[in-house]
Amino acid sequence: MLSTGILKSRIQTGLAAFGAAALLAGAPAKAEEFLTIGTGGVTGIYYAVGGGICRLVNQKRKEHGIRCSVESTGGSVYNLRTMREGELEMGIVQSDWQFHALNGTSLFEDDGPDAELRSLFSLHPDTVIIAARKDTGIESLDDLGGRTINLGNPGSGTRGTAEVLVDALGWDMDHFGLVTEMKSAEQSSALCDNTIEAFLMVAGNPVANVLEAATTCDINIIPVEGDAVQTLVESKPYYGNVTIPGGLYRGVDADVPSFGLPSTFVTSTNVPEETVYVMVKAVFDNFDTFKTFHPAFANLKKEEMVVNGLSAPMHPGAERYFREVGLIN
Repeated sequence: MLSTGILKSRIQTGLAAFGAAALLAGAPAKAEEFLTIGTGGVTGIYYAVGGGICRLVNQKRKEHGIRCSVESTGGSVYNLRTMREGELEMGIVQSDWQFHALNGTSLFEDDGPDAELRSLFSLHPDTVIIAARKDTGIESLDDLGGRTINLGNPGSGTRGTAEVLVDALGWDMDHFGLVTEMKSAEQSSALCDNTIEAFLMVAGNPVANVLEAATTCDINIIPVEGDAVQTLVESKPYYGNVTIPGGLYRGVDADVPSFGLPSTFVTSTNVPEETVYVMVKAVFDNFDTFKTFHPAFANLKKEEMVVNGLSAPMHPGAERYFREVGLIN
């Protein structure tokens, strides 16, 4: 039989343990923060970018409490508008539509300037790519007249840039035989099934949709060049001449001239500084790993990513990290 002293000691120890457990059970856990990155179609590079960022962020979510997820969306224009409405926290967007959203121009004229838009960093260069089935005989921009072409779904950066190009060439949509509005994931099969004769997309090379089309049927990549194109490129701060390397897509052996622009990662002033700091740190502290997530990331350079295509002011959280590591002064 236990003595009174030992029994009392054990009761006190048990009560202390019970009290500690009760305190732990009742203590509020660190609130988890959920962030969603708007991307593009699931077969596109924007989806891969968002997935790569979230993968790196989520590796340490138990430490910082941020859970990152991606959403497949209609693309750049949709992402910018949905962020402005507060339904997305971050987005991958073309730098031309970042510029227009910030300034309330072009497709964002009715929306007005987005004073809350903030840059994080730029990514791979996006290129205007026009693919045509080889048996159509389409080999140049002039050959597109009267043809069936997919120019991208409404709300996508591709569609917006396609409309800018069409206007710069002095055309309108009646120039084509038929303009379809398929999402990027649909257009490769539509091309090889003879539903369309050509498609335009704005994406980082090599892009899965063009690779799929080139593997399934014989294609041409159409040069996007000429006086009108060069005037367009020189008139905008975010455009530049780009070459699609020969041999990148099956059957396309020669280099193909085009134009393009940086893709960018953006957010708004509604996302806290510490949250942005953690996300940017996750990518740049693991930069070599990030570059392996897609072939288009292979030539990324940190120094260029904090400058290129960033029309909107840099978010304080990104600025804080880049100053710490010496990427900006």
